[in-house]
Amino acid sequence: MPRLALYALVFCLLAIAAAVVSFLRGNWLGVVWVLLAGLSSNMAWYYLRKARTAPRAS
Repeated sequence: MPRLALYALVFCLLAIAAAVVSFLRGNWLGVVWVLLAGLSSNMAWYYLRKARTAPRAS
């Protein structure tokens, strides 16, 4: 697994946990955490696909 994909996945999990805690406390700032989780999830998928297709191209 590429390092950037792993970092993005870890950040995604932490953002989801922060969103859950934020919503449980009644804070609407959790919406921002959900958006950040979605962004980091897309980044993780991008880096994973890029790593899979890189050996085929060369």
